[in-house]
Amino acid sequence: MLFTVLSPPESHLKYEDGNVLDKSPLSGGRSPKITWNGYKINRVKSFKYLGIHVDDRLNWLEHINKQGEKAIKMQQNLKRIAGGNWGISQIHRWTLYKTVIERMLAHGSSAWCLNPTFKMKRKLSSIQRPFLLHISGAYRTTPTAALQTILGIPPLHMQLQFEARFTSIYRLRIPLPPFITDTQPHDLEMKATGWSTHPSEHLKPNQISFEDGEAYIARKDIINIFTDGSKTEHGVGAAFCVLTNDIWAYQWSAKLNDNNTVFQAELTALHEAVIYASHLPNHNTSNIHVDNRASIMASSNSKSTNATARKIFKILLSNPRIKVSWVKAHAGNIGNERADQLAKDATQHGQPYSHTKLPKPYIKGLLRKRMLEEWQTSWKNGDTGRKIYNIMPSVSLRPTNWIREDVIFFSQHGPFPAYLKRFHLSDSDYCSCGGIGTALHYATECVYTVSWHMRKPAPNFEQEWLKRVANNLFSRQKIRGIIKFMSENRDLFRPP
Repeated sequence: MLFTVLSPPESHLKYEDGNVLDKSPLSGGRSPKITWNGYKINRVKSFKYLGIHVDDRLNWLEHINKQGEKAIKMQQNLKRIAGGNWGISQIHRWTLYKTVIERMLAHGSSAWCLNPTFKMKRKLSSIQRPFLLHISGAYRTTPTAALQTILGIPPLHMQLQFEARFTSIYRLRIPLPPFITDTQPHDLEMKATGWSTHPSEHLKPNQISFEDGEAYIARKDIINIFTDGSKTEHGVGAAFCVLTNDIWAYQWSAKLNDNNTVFQAELTALHEAVIYASHLPNHNTSNIHVDNRASIMASSNSKSTNATARKIFKILLSNPRIKVSWVKAHAGNIGNERADQLAKDATQHGQPYSHTKLPKPYIKGLLRKRMLEEWQTSWKNGDTGRKIYNIMPSVSLRPTNWIREDVIFFSQHGPFPAYLKRFHLSDSDYCSCGGIGTALHYATECVYTVSWHMRKPAPNFEQEWLKRVANNLFSRQKIRGIIKFMSENRDLFRPP
C-alpha cells in the first residue's frame, strides 16, 4: 500500500500512486487524514464486525451500550403486551428474558466477557435491572441483588462470563485457569462435523432393525451379541455378552468415568461389540441386540456428530454381515438381562476404560457450579437486599413461586408509609390508624387489614417469622390480600 504524505515542505514524503497521508503538524494534533484512490477514509471510534462493536479503547463498553440499547427497545415492546396486572404471566416474562434478551446480550461473549472489568459489570447490571423489575413487578427501588435471587437469574456479567468460559474451552479449545476448572480441552468429547464417509455409501437395508421382538435366532451360523450401558450411584458401566448355540461364549465389561453419560456407555458397549464381531470368521453372521434406540440411530447415521457413532458406522459399512437390531429392555429377554447385569456390575468392579472422553454436559455443569459459587459469595457479602437475604440466604437458578405482592411485602419496598418516608416520598411514616406503617404492622395489627392478620412475633423472632411466612402458601395468600387491598385503597392509609 503506497501513500503520498502531505505535510510542511521539510516533512513531505511522496509515493507512486497518488494516495495521501496527511501527518502535518499544522493540523493541530489531530489524527492523520488518509485518502485511497481519491476517496477520503474517515476515522471512527468504533466499528462493527460479526455483530460485535469494537471501540478504539478496546474496553467493550461501546458494544455493551449498543446491545443495551437494543435490549431496552425490546423491553419496551414487551411492556406493551404485559402490564402490571394483565397480559402475559410472570413465568412467560421470565422465559422471554432467558431465551431472547439474554441470548442476544450473550452474542460473542467469549471475545469480550471472559474477564469483565468493574465498569463492564456495572453497565451490564444497569441493563439487566429494568428486566428484573418488569418480570417481578417490584418497586423501582428494590435492590437488584434481591431481585436476582428471587427470580433465579444470576447477575448478567456472571451469566455472560459462564457463556464465555464454556465457549472458550469447548469450542475454541482454550484452557481455563486451574481455579476455574482443571479439565482441559483434550479431555472433552468434541462434536464431529461433515460426513463420516462419502455420501453415496450407505448401510445395507437389512443391517439395522427397529422392530421389537427380534430376541435372537439359535442357529450355528448366527452369533447373537447383547449390549447395555448403565449408570448408578456407584458409577458408569458398559458391557456386552455373546450367545452361541445357547452357550455364553464371551463377555466384556468396563467401568467408564463417573462423569460419562448413559448414552456414552451404550455407544461404548456397541462399539466394542462391533469390533468383536468384525474379527469373527467371515462365514458367521452377527446379530447385535441393543435396548437403546438413540444409540442405534446415531450409529446408522453417516452425518452423526458423535465420534464413537461414526466409528461404529464405518465398521458396519465394511462388514455387511454384522446386523444391529433393537430389543425391548427388561422384557424377560435372557441376553438383554445378562448384559444389563454385567453393565451394573461393571459400575463397581469393571476394568477402567479411558477411551471415552468427558461429555459436553459435564463441563457445562462444572462451569455452572463455579458460577453459582461466585454468585453465592457475592450475595453473602453484599450490602444490599439484606431483608431478602435473611429469608433466602442461598441462591439458585430456579425462580421462586413468589408473585408481585410477595416481592413487595418481603422486600418491604411497597405502599408502606415507613418506606415512603425513607425515600422522601412522604412527610410521615405513620399509618392513618396511628401506628408506624411498616409491612409487619399491616400483617399483624393495623385495624384496616384485620381480615388478614397473623400473630405478631416477638421483636427478636421477627426474621424467623418472616421465613416461616415466606415458606407457607396459606400465609402468603394473606400477604397478597393485604398488598392488593393497600394498592387499591392508598388514601385510606395516609395519615391525616
